[in-house]
Amino acid sequence: MFTTKHAEPKLSSVGMSRRNFARMTALLTAGAALPFYGESQLAMAQLSKVGPLPPDAVKINANENPLGPCPEAIEAITKVIAKGGRYEYEMTDTFAKTLAELEQLDTEYVLPFPGSSDPLHRAVLAYCGKDKPFIMSDPGYEAGARAAQFIGAKVIKVPLTKSYAHDVKTMVEVAKAKNAGLIYICNPNNPTGTITPKSEIEWVLANKPEETLLLLDEAYIHLSDEPMGSDLVSMDKDLIILRTFSKLYGMAGLRAGAAIGRPDLLNKLKNYGAGALPLTGMVGATASLKVKTLVPERRKIIKDIREDVFSFLEKNNFSYVPSVSNCFMLDVKRPAKQFVKAMQKEKIYVGRAWPVWPMHARISVGTKEEMAKFKVALLKVMNEAPAMSAKVS
Repeated sequence: MFTTKHAEPKLSSVGMSRRNFARMTALLTAGAALPFYGESQLAMAQLSKVGPLPPDAVKINANENPLGPCPEAIEAITKVIAKGGRYEYEMTDTFAKTLAELEQLDTEYVLPFPGSSDPLHRAVLAYCGKDKPFIMSDPGYEAGARAAQFIGAKVIKVPLTKSYAHDVKTMVEVAKAKNAGLIYICNPNNPTGTITPKSEIEWVLANKPEETLLLLDEAYIHLSDEPMGSDLVSMDKDLIILRTFSKLYGMAGLRAGAAIGRPDLLNKLKNYGAGALPLTGMVGATASLKVKTLVPERRKIIKDIREDVFSFLEKNNFSYVPSVSNCFMLDVKRPAKQFVKAMQKEKIYVGRAWPVWPMHARISVGTKEEMAKFKVALLKVMNEAPAMSAKVS
């Protein structure tokens, strides 16, 4: 059984004085922005900050859901705004209870947060350190790595497999060799939108070092047909799952999410701050969870648009990484920064590149109308680029 003894704050192991640690904790408690803290303050989020945009611009650069909150969430949020002068902690409790019931877990297995980046950062603070590295995929979502670097923990990046899944065998080998604090798996992966089969995640749990925790980021899981990992939590496995309402649920600007795991594992996240959560996010998320048809309906809408774009790309011999999420990586046959600028001239704002794949740009899936404009601009920009001849990845 995983023990959390090493997760107690070890100031010397992360090269941090007691005074600086106290200051950091105070900042977290107050909700201040550390170099890696708060999704709206992340360097990654700042890279998608491109406003103000022309009124007819298409913004498909931040994996947002243009559908926004569902009508039930909007109604609940509208009604609660008048209570904004109160903390109303019980609304957070209601959210936790509702999510726990849906996941068939006891309520203490759910710890609410404003999104999923907050618990991601806290998990790094709690379980990594100078001698406890952070292991992730490459390319992968960088927020955890930024947090690890901030506290002096080593970041070890493992390339994806040929099928664009996490290379779990190598990740576990590295974890054993380096005494890792966390193995981080984002599933579906950001930025590739690709899946690591659940059987391989189960393999990680069965073969990882006893003192290494699996951090499973399921921010995009609702967009796929893949099974969630909640049952692994119900079996008291050594993992924490991250969930957010920023993607399929369309609440990126409202902030709601949760960490799901054994109470002893979640308790370690509480050491790094506390506070009331936004009423709007909590009641909106709770209302969304109660709409039984919301996930399958939105999953189909996004899938249909995504598959239509993929058919277009194949027809025009553009190379891309097949995705099951609301984003995909497009091979633009030149430095991606050049492509991004060229698309912006057409009023299409696409995502960034990752250092390991400098010729790929991440494209978010927008509405049908937005992706129609994307297709027109893509043909124009790619035809102006150097000759390209590639088939689908």
